[in-house]
Amino acid sequence: MKGSLKTYKAKRNFAITPEPAEGGEEGREALTFVIQKHWASRLHYDFRLELDGVMMSWAVPKGPSYDTHDKRMAVHVEDHPISYNDFEGTIPPKQYGAGKVIIWDKGTWRPLDDPRKALKAGNLKFEINGHKMHGRWVLVRMKGKGEKQEPWLLIKENDEYARSADEFSVVDEMPDSVKALPMPDAPGAPAAVSATAAPVDGAAAERAAPKAALPESLSPQLATLVDAPPSGPADWLFEVKFDGYRLLARIDGKDIRLITRNGNDWTHKLQPLRDELARLKFPSGWYDGEIVVHDDEGRPDFGLLQNAFDEDNPGNIVYFLFDLPFHNGHDLRDTPLEQRRAILEKVLVKRQTDNVRFSTALNAPPQDMIAAACQMGLEGIIGKRRDAPYSSRRNGAWIKLKCGLRQEFVIGGYTDPQGSRSGFGSLLLGTYDKDGKLHYAGNVGSGFTAASLNALKSRMDKLHADKSPFAPSREIDKKAHWLKPALVAEVSFGEWTHSGSIRHAVFKGLRKDKKASVIVREEPRHIKEEPVMQTALSSMKITNPDRVIDKESGATKIALIRYYALVADLMIPHLKGRPVSLVRAPEGVGGELFFQKHAEISRMPGVKQFKQSLDPAHPPMLEVPSEQALLSAAQMNVVELHTQNANGSSYEKPNRMVFDLDPGKGVTWRQVQEAAVLLRAFLDQLGLAAFLKTSGGKGLHVVVPVKPGYGWDDVKDFSQAIVAHMAETIPERLVLKSGPRNRVGKIFIDYLRNGRGATTVAAWSARTRPGLGISVPITWEELDSLHGADQWNVSNVHTRLDAGNAPWDDYAKSAKGLSAAMKLMKFKPGAS
Repeated sequence: MKGSLKTYKAKRNFAITPEPAEGGEEGREALTFVIQKHWASRLHYDFRLELDGVMMSWAVPKGPSYDTHDKRMAVHVEDHPISYNDFEGTIPPKQYGAGKVIIWDKGTWRPLDDPRKALKAGNLKFEINGHKMHGRWVLVRMKGKGEKQEPWLLIKENDEYARSADEFSVVDEMPDSVKALPMPDAPGAPAAVSATAAPVDGAAAERAAPKAALPESLSPQLATLVDAPPSGPADWLFEVKFDGYRLLARIDGKDIRLITRNGNDWTHKLQPLRDELARLKFPSGWYDGEIVVHDDEGRPDFGLLQNAFDEDNPGNIVYFLFDLPFHNGHDLRDTPLEQRRAILEKVLVKRQTDNVRFSTALNAPPQDMIAAACQMGLEGIIGKRRDAPYSSRRNGAWIKLKCGLRQEFVIGGYTDPQGSRSGFGSLLLGTYDKDGKLHYAGNVGSGFTAASLNALKSRMDKLHADKSPFAPSREIDKKAHWLKPALVAEVSFGEWTHSGSIRHAVFKGLRKDKKASVIVREEPRHIKEEPVMQTALSSMKITNPDRVIDKESGATKIALIRYYALVADLMIPHLKGRPVSLVRAPEGVGGELFFQKHAEISRMPGVKQFKQSLDPAHPPMLEVPSEQALLSAAQMNVVELHTQNANGSSYEKPNRMVFDLDPGKGVTWRQVQEAAVLLRAFLDQLGLAAFLKTSGGKGLHVVVPVKPGYGWDDVKDFSQAIVAHMAETIPERLVLKSGPRNRVGKIFIDYLRNGRGATTVAAWSARTRPGLGISVPITWEELDSLHGADQWNVSNVHTRLDAGNAPWDDYAKSAKGLSAAMKLMKFKPGAS
């Protein structure tokens, strides 16, 4: 079955195409694979596996899927040379496979059986390790029906990497080239944690991070309890799991605040720590860590920490810092963890004291670290993905591995003491389910001192309740005293019984940093390690992902969100700095729409409100300055995003004019194109540059960048004068008045977009129209070849991504003041 390149060579003219004719070095230690994303007549993915000196190749139209239920068609095509693994470029027109090619993924693969026999039998099972592709897969040959090329299926095998298509689409969430990345290790190769790894360049990472004002609040990233260490420890960083309270420090000069995980300000309770941080003169930022009190042997002791607060003497508290989401005017949340820690470690080099310390990473295999932690009497270890961004939620990028069973419980009652014991006998414990019901989880009667019994009894006396807070259960002591479910206890225990109660429980202390309402039973999860390359989308929880929002195209909510993830880098420059209005479509295209200039942003992370009052009569306007903001808006059913003609920083002086060519009934697309050219010609006479974009609907938008100088009324009146002149000059085609009756057979050039508070749909925004058309920047030279304003939509936008924002490259430097143009038109500002 020696591979042959005869067919490959016969199909190509190597005097024209940049593709390699032959060559390439065979993998010495492992067989290689490559997946090339290929924009030919239709977008597809070329899946290639090295064997017998060539790259066996299959064309996969939809690309791979991590869902084991997805059977992706894979058409067996001619073998390619190994040198093709490095090919990235454009195959010229009229050549076989004409179109752009990028290296979407690369790495090594290992057949699980004899590959030649498996290929002959039509069932090739293999393990793969790339930047995006991981785990076990299978290629299965179908029974053909006379096709020239064999039809196969590419299917994900059920392993720890498998993920539902509802939650993850590797082709949508990881669309870019990996050509510049190094080759990953071979599958199955042992991963080592090296203490001699190359130093991480935190300074360069910080320079690359976006500048941002220090936010007033920040929710911490949380860890997920798991049942075993990750299989690839080299991708993870491990620290001691501290037996204390999570604490965030917001430092902005002399303004230092110490905030719990629930957002409570504990600065007044931790005055010595606050004073220590002030003395050390930390740079501004949000610092994340944990406070502990050590016992005589140097181990964190939760009971001692509790006593420090009870005795109002937190002087022995030690603050271990382990993350830095904001620093010195930069937002580091999207910076990989390892680089954030490098920046933090540098900050602490000359500031570390006995009470403020850096949480150092452990350097050993995870199993050994867990065993050592347990032997030392510690609670366990924390694992964090080295490449993970900082996400204010629990998303699996941080994990916790505990030595024993231990968690928080709600105290719902207590029993009477027996014998010589005072205070109470035992505490009745519970956890909440997803419906908000408190379920009995057993009791705890050990771990108390005489002093703690009386102190806790005194607190419980103030929470007396007439009836049980628990859901009905036969196991609860009938003679119990009931409490309002407000106190949270930290408890270690031996095991869970089949009925859902704990055994061999020991009280550790009260949790003052957690609300009773959030306490649930912790269930260890099995890690499904995600590919290394992550995006903002991978840390989001999407509700109702399969809800169809456009019946014409069949597009779902998750498809729209993935679209916005795909174009975020292109779209944010059109959104950032401008007041944005959101068009929400909870019922999808055809349903009721909600147009919001002002909105509650707590459920849309990343969306900001302008601090300055741009419109004193109304609540603050909104800004969508980041990919996170864009995706969280889409998660809240936002389909369209519209922007105003001024930046928030200089709101009273617009910096662009927009002319929306809105065709009336009976107007052809050709007439819309001609009207745009005529408008451009007149603007050119006025010395004004004009840029063009499709509307995503029926018309075109002509956008004129201007230097801020005139107020809203003058700019709007001047734009009206331009439209009036055009309508007067060409009355048979253009009209000044809006309204359907006035526009029959004519085009209304909408100048009203230039009024104060008026908006225009942003470039790259989808539209709430059948098909989900997109507003796309184009060049004037392209206009004649377009077949409609909705030529690009959510489904076919990949064909336009190469051009991106290039048609508007000269936009910023083309801005001019309006004075000269006003003089040419004899327009007098302030006349209205």
